[in-house]
Amino acid sequence: MSNQVHPSQAAIIGSGMIGRAWSIVFARAGWQVRLYSRSMAQAGVALQRVSTTLSDMAEAGLLDESPAAVASRILPTDSLERACTGSKLAVENIPETLELKRQVFTELDALCPPDAVLASSTSWLPASSFTESVPGRHRCLVAHPTNPPNLVPLVEVCPAPWTSPECVNQAMSIFTSVGQQPVLVRREIHGFLLNRIQGAVLNEVLNLFEQGFASTADLDKVMKYGLGLRWSFMGPLETIDLNAPKGVIDYAARYGETYSAVGKTQGANGWSPKVMAKIELERRQVLPEDQLAERGRWRDQRLMALRAHQRRQEEGAG
Repeated sequence: MSNQVHPSQAAIIGSGMIGRAWSIVFARAGWQVRLYSRSMAQAGVALQRVSTTLSDMAEAGLLDESPAAVASRILPTDSLERACTGSKLAVENIPETLELKRQVFTELDALCPPDAVLASSTSWLPASSFTESVPGRHRCLVAHPTNPPNLVPLVEVCPAPWTSPECVNQAMSIFTSVGQQPVLVRREIHGFLLNRIQGAVLNEVLNLFEQGFASTADLDKVMKYGLGLRWSFMGPLETIDLNAPKGVIDYAARYGETYSAVGKTQGANGWSPKVMAKIELERRQVLPEDQLAERGRWRDQRLMALRAHQRRQEEGAG
């Protein structure tokens, strides 16, 4: 394996689902990727799955070159030092364990170039909870992707209180340059933006199911054939801006009091085992457990088709 440093090189730490997707994001954009795994055997499995995903993406029109050309820029390694050497960005994708993250970020800080951005893909943990004692904590932040980031481009950039503005700007610039859609979370909050919004929807869906208002299939239809269609190309705030003749103030005047009253009945759901067991029973009748992986690939292919459509619209608007 070559040790030559590429002008644009990323260290992807962890070869699981998110690590593999991040590898595709950067390799697709022309970067060389050092994909770190604890063993070369694990890395080999990861590369096989990356190859399958790249073939699907090519078929959907989401690659500008051959899958083999993209894959050639993803270099597996079981050496953290080799992954970090020369990298402009390191993205950590390990389990949500504070002690592990503290250890890894201390190692990344010691091994990466001093001007590299050190990012975590954590879904919930603020960067301040695992970077406070890192000597180079000024270059540490969260870059929470939407799964899978190679198909869903949103990434939430959330700095710790001590993250430098230069690091934040550098991260935003990097993610934009590789085709992602970064949003800045201005200050730390548990769960960031996406999971808090998703959590509000999920909590209410579970409330409605628990209270017997609808089946799991019909609750999914509400999003699939209703809200999701609108929200796939415009957000909820633009939605309400367009749903009243004079915009958001008009919408609030018409419906704000009703939403406020409904909101008082929408307590956070307890996610009780009893409720989840009932949902599990309904879901397994529709989709047996041994078909989950196959259905997951179908999901990704549908996302590819949607993303290809979005890209055509964006290029046409440009």
